[in-house]
Amino acid sequence: MKENNSLKVIALYFSIVFATGVLFVNMYNSIVDTTAWGANIPQSIQTTRDYFQNVNPGTFFRVFSPINQALALLSLILFWKSSRSIRIFLIVAFLLYVLVDVFTFAYFYPRNDIMFKSDISTNLENIKTALHQWVPMNWLRSFIIFVGLICSFISLHKIYLMPDLPHKNLPSVK
Repeated sequence: MKENNSLKVIALYFSIVFATGVLFVNMYNSIVDTTAWGANIPQSIQTTRDYFQNVNPGTFFRVFSPINQALALLSLILFWKSSRSIRIFLIVAFLLYVLVDVFTFAYFYPRNDIMFKSDISTNLENIKTALHQWVPMNWLRSFIIFVGLICSFISLHKIYLMPDLPHKNLPSVK
């Protein structure tokens, strides 16, 4: 039983680690990538298209975002019977991580297509508009991930406060 609790907590730690990674890569996109994309339009857009020929930030997110969601769901399942408050925070975290992907498909993919697939010579104003819409909404996307992380951390804190867990066998947070 003690070992089982340790494995459950480790699963939640992995969920937090992956969510943190997704958050920081998303913030990197906002700080570095979007600045480069808009540095000297249309040349900067063409340079980005050339750079993205084989791989782009979506390559990272298509791997790590589903892993993050799976780990969040696994943590939710593992701690389902722990307490109502832990369960609620883990549900909210999981739903926010899923919401980020829904937001990505509904909002960002169409703008990515405009910026990186449409004809530059005939769509220059649409490309500029898409970029100017993309930037602030990506910060919103980062904020949603951040709130999910806060919920995961709160649930982890509540788990460590549970009186019935064998604390000496849990991974130390010191």
